[in-house]
Amino acid sequence: MTYVITSPCVGVKDASCVDVCPVDCIHPTKDEADFATVDMLFINPDECIDCGACEPACPVAAIFEESAVPAADKQYIQINAQRFA
Repeated sequence: MTYVITSPCVGVKDASCVDVCPVDCIHPTKDEADFATVDMLFINPDECIDCGACEPACPVAAIFEESAVPAADKQYIQINAQRFA
């Protein structure tokens, strides 16, 4: 089960989650060219190891285990996956 970044991240992009991810599956990082042009961060579902380190690091509570994504944000499961397709 992967983790998913949802709507509270839109417009925030705090990147605290990036700092704690042991496999660097959260993008874009502040060093990547498209960081300034996207509205939120994304978790690569193929690289996520389901460690959960990102979830408590998020200051806006935008990260959920896929099975726990709130109903109003279910579309973010696909949005995160499509980012890396």
